[in-house]
Amino acid sequence: MNFDNIEQVFENDNFKEIIDNLHDEIMVFDNNYTLVYINKASYRHYGVSPESMIGKKFQSFDGTYWGQSTLPIVYKTKKMVARKQITKLGADVLTVSVPIFDENGDIKYVAMSVNDIDSINKLSHQQCEFNEVGITHKNLVDSDVNLIYQSDQMREITSLCKKISKVKSPCLILGETGTGKSLLAKYIHSKSDRRDKPFMNINCASISHNLIESELFGYCKGAFSGANKEGKKGLIELANGGTLFLDEISEIPIALQAKLLQVIQDEEFIPIGGQKSIRVDIRVIAATNCNLLQMVDLGTFRRDLYFRLNVFEIEIPSLRERKEDVLALTYYYINLFNKAYKRNHTISNEAIKIIGSYSWPGNIRELSHTIEKLVVLVEDIEITAQHIPKHLYVYEKPKTTINTDNKSLDEMKEELEKQIIIKTYNKYKNSVKVAQELKISQPKAYRLIKKYIDNELNK
Repeated sequence: MNFDNIEQVFENDNFKEIIDNLHDEIMVFDNNYTLVYINKASYRHYGVSPESMIGKKFQSFDGTYWGQSTLPIVYKTKKMVARKQITKLGADVLTVSVPIFDENGDIKYVAMSVNDIDSINKLSHQQCEFNEVGITHKNLVDSDVNLIYQSDQMREITSLCKKISKVKSPCLILGETGTGKSLLAKYIHSKSDRRDKPFMNINCASISHNLIESELFGYCKGAFSGANKEGKKGLIELANGGTLFLDEISEIPIALQAKLLQVIQDEEFIPIGGQKSIRVDIRVIAATNCNLLQMVDLGTFRRDLYFRLNVFEIEIPSLRERKEDVLALTYYYINLFNKAYKRNHTISNEAIKIIGSYSWPGNIRELSHTIEKLVVLVEDIEITAQHIPKHLYVYEKPKTTINTDNKSLDEMKEELEKQIIIKTYNKYKNSVKVAQELKISQPKAYRLIKKYIDNELNK
C-alpha cells in the first residue's frame, strides 16, 4: 500500500476538490448556527453558488431553501437525525445530520449529507422509516404556488405581494407573455385571508366575446336559446369570498367593461336574464401584457375601469432582466420533469452557461418547455452543451472594425456582412425581422443566417 498517495489525496486542496464535486450535497454548520461549508451541489438544490451561502446564519435558509430542518433537533438531542425534505427547487432529498463533538462533549460542528432520493433506488414514492416524519411542498415558503426566484427584483415583488395581499383593493399585474402573471396572482391569493376561499381564473383572450359575459356573470333560467335549463352561476358568483383573476384583461369587450366596473365598485351584479341583484365579496386581480393606458387613449379600454383596477400595480420583469432566476428555474424544472418522466438527468456547467446567456423572449414558459424537451429527448444522464438547441447559443458581439491585412475587397465585404448578420440575428432571432431591419428579402436573410451562423455551429 502506498501511504504517500493516500496522504496526497487528503491534503487540504485535494480533499476539498473531491468533496466539492461529490454528487451528494455536503453541508457543515458550526456551533453558532453559521454555515461554514457547502459543496457545489448547492447549484442543483438551491440554484445558488456555495460562496453566496457560506458564512450566513441558519435562519437565512430555514423555511426558504428547505423546510423543517434537522439542525435544531441535532443541537437539542445531540444525536444523528435523518429526514425526508424538499428543497427550494423541488428536489426530493434525504438529509442525514451528524453531530461532531469537542473534547468537552459539546457540539462543535453538525455535518449534513443531503442525498437526492430519485438517485438512490427511486425512493421518492416509498415511505422512509426514520426518526422524523417527511414533509410536503407546503412546508416550504412560496412553494405552494411554485414561485421560484433568486433575483432581488422578484424578492422585492414578493415582498410587495405579501403587503397588498392583506387588503381588498384591486391589483393590476403587468408583464410580457410567459413571465408568470397568473402564478403571481395565485401567490397573492395564497398569502391573503381569502386563501381558503375560491380562486377563480378566467383568460379573457381564450373565450369568445359573445361568451365572456355569460361566463363572468352567469345567466338565469330561460335567459336565451340554448342556455342551460336551470341557469348557470358565473365566475364572479363562484368566486364569492375569494379572488377573481382576470387574465388578459385587455381582451374584455368595451361594451362589457361598464358592467365589470359596477361589480368592482358596488360588489353586486345582475345575471343575464335576471331581475334581482346578487351581492358578492370578491377581490379582483387583473393582468395584461398590453399597454392599457395606450388603449385608453385609443378608446378601446375605459379610463375609469383602468384606474379602478390599478390601485396596486405590479410589473414583473422579463427573464432577460433577472438572469439570477434562470439558474434557479433551470434546476427547478430539471427536478420537476425528472420526477414527471421518471428520468435522472443532471446538467453540465457548459450547458448552464449557454442557457444563462440566452435572452429567453418567451420567458419562463419558453424555459420550462425547453427543459422539458431536453429531459424527455436526451438519452444520456448528463445534459451537455451538444444537447442544447442551436437557437439558444449567443454569439460574441461582433467587432466594430475588420482586419484589412492581406485581404481583398471582397473578403473584407464578406467579413463585414458576417458581423452585421450575426449582430442583427442575435437581436431578433428571426429571419423575417432580420430582413425587415436590413431592408432585404426574407429568403436572402435566411440564406445569410444559414451561411454565417448555422455553418459556425456545425464546424
